[in-house]
Amino acid sequence: MSPADWRRKLHARPELGFAEHATAGFVAEKLAQFGLEVTAGIGGTGVVGTLRRGNGGRRIGLRADMDALQITEAAPERTHRSQMPGQMHACGHDGHVAALLGAAAELAAATDFSGTVHFIFQPAEEHGRGMRAMLDDGLLRRFPLDEAYGLHNMPGLPVGHFATRVGALMAAEDVFEITVRGRGGHAARPHTVIDPILAASAVVLSLQQIVARRMDPVEPAVVSVTEFVTDGTRNVIPTTAWLRGDARSYQPATSAMIEAEMRRIAEATAAAHGAVAEVGYRREFVPTVNAAAPTEYALRAAEGIFGSVDGACAPIMPSEDFAQLLAEVPGNFAFVGNGEHSAPLHNPAYDFNDAALPGMIAYYVALVRARLAPAE
Repeated sequence: MSPADWRRKLHARPELGFAEHATAGFVAEKLAQFGLEVTAGIGGTGVVGTLRRGNGGRRIGLRADMDALQITEAAPERTHRSQMPGQMHACGHDGHVAALLGAAAELAAATDFSGTVHFIFQPAEEHGRGMRAMLDDGLLRRFPLDEAYGLHNMPGLPVGHFATRVGALMAAEDVFEITVRGRGGHAARPHTVIDPILAASAVVLSLQQIVARRMDPVEPAVVSVTEFVTDGTRNVIPTTAWLRGDARSYQPATSAMIEAEMRRIAEATAAAHGAVAEVGYRREFVPTVNAAAPTEYALRAAEGIFGSVDGACAPIMPSEDFAQLLAEVPGNFAFVGNGEHSAPLHNPAYDFNDAALPGMIAYYVALVRARLAPAE
């Protein structure tokens, strides 16, 4: 089977965070076939394959994420479409796994480097808990690293393009749930109730002023309400409404201001409607920050592989769990093109572009050979 075959096999059998049992088993089986030392069950379903050559002391980590999303795939014509109802590789983690396995296979057959490579296959990236689980399970104690590298496909960027930057590349993510409590009753007697839908709707609109009117316009920030749920039904005005969503930022002070403003706005707006609001706020992803030296190494490796290399791309607001590892180990995270006409990430029509695999594999191999070049 080729890396593209592996990718399509994984795409057809997606698994959610911390439930990647078949995926982890497939990864472990392949790594063992290549002749690597394999350690499974790290942080739940995480897998590490270790490859040692020569007597070099440098240790490099290469990482791929394994989990899928709770999305129903909207592409019945695909022969490799998801066979798991309501689950889909809509972020390309199937491609990330296949690329890292391809690099492991090629490097396992090579002898022109000296040092240690740890191939890290991480669970539960989508919820921002998988890397933390691996770290808490002794990832760096058991597999010490001097540098760490990762890749993510990017729809809209042409295949054969590579982009990264020194410093902050991706944002932190905070998640929130606002509970608005009123007094429910009959839909035909609204004058007897305290309508939490009305109050919560006003909260949604008022939250928009946090970024529009409270934040410095040059400071990146996003506040998005993504769910509106009630305990009512067609002819019942509910008692409770729940608003859920996330906030993105780069600076701790920005995150703190968003939380404080959200609490103030939610509580005051609900009170104006006779209701009560409670805000739950949790920080899940830290910013993804690339170190200077590893980014230079990444760019040098990419130069010989990709047709276009951008070392000063703009930062973006999505978040990435690899950031937890970069907070502990200097490294680089970079984007590779998934095609100009690719559906967006987290979209039911998305599919990883297999044409991106050769470049990703060659990049990892070139990076290892450069960073673990034998001493002369």
